[in-house]
Amino acid sequence: MTDYLWLLVTAGGAFALGAALAYVVMRQRPLPRALKEAQERKVRELYRESQEDQSQ
Repeated sequence: MTDYLWLLVTAGGAFALGAALAYVVMRQRPLPRALKEAQERKVRELYRESQEDQSQ
């Protein structure tokens, strides 16, 4: 009986973790176009600053 309980707890934990991950992935929404463009601009700006710092 103890073996079955251990199996249930172990399998149940793995199932709960998988279900939680699936829920989070399904709830993710893509960034709106304006935010994505702003993010890309900022990344390019930071990259440019990093390159300038390395060249000095």
